[in-house]
Amino acid sequence: MARRAVVTGASSGIGAATVRLFRDRGWDVLAVARRESKLSALADSTGADVLVADITDPDDVEALAARVEELGGADVLVNNAGGAFGSASVEESDVEDWRAMFEVNVIGTKRVVAALLPHLRRCAAAAGSADIVTVTSTAGFVAYENGGGYNAAKFAEHALVAALRLELNGEPIRVVEIAPGLVKTDEFALTRFRGDADKAAAVYDNVPEPLVAEDVAEAIVHSVELPAHVNLDLVTIRPVAQSAQHKLARGPLTPRA
Repeated sequence: MARRAVVTGASSGIGAATVRLFRDRGWDVLAVARRESKLSALADSTGADVLVADITDPDDVEALAARVEELGGADVLVNNAGGAFGSASVEESDVEDWRAMFEVNVIGTKRVVAALLPHLRRCAAAAGSADIVTVTSTAGFVAYENGGGYNAAKFAEHALVAALRLELNGEPIRVVEIAPGLVKTDEFALTRFRGDADKAAAVYDNVPEPLVAEDVAEAIVHSVELPAHVNLDLVTIRPVAQSAQHKLARGPLTPRA
């Protein structure tokens, strides 16, 4: 019998790539996101089950838990829904952007974890293990200018994951954190810069081989397909061109003479 993964933020980028890879590996998947048209296309191309839901809406999260129960439970939860809104200083940034980032990155993650833990526990009792994987960011470890709101939200999400791992000690439930650095997707930077395509493109300009969504998906699926006693507490994944938040090579990577 196939194992089942629930993936939030599944309509594009890392979430959609993760759904596709799980399906390629023979998993059942419930893909969760707000955009019905993109979810329908994903369902058509992968055979995944889908649910239109906003993880910042408590009624939608309740409906998600009900759908998981209907499907027979979940072995893996991938908390991928998140995002960055705006790029301005702490002084000048819009507090509503901060509120939105905390709602989706922190409170939304908390809501989904709390709602699905009973189902994960039941599957762990039957199968011997279950997994909670949360996609955070290297922005949750090192702050940078004009990113204060996103930094704060991702620092908080990182702390949430760390606390959860301690609280679940003694249960056969792995708590994994995947923290990507620079990932080139169709929407992340575009959303952050309010649809300004030039600003979004400049983030990746002349960066040799930034990460793509499929790279992060590979790390997510690998973490839950390891033997059940092996826990990847924290995986930091960056392109070779990015040594740190503030150290990014642009142009060809060449050995020194």
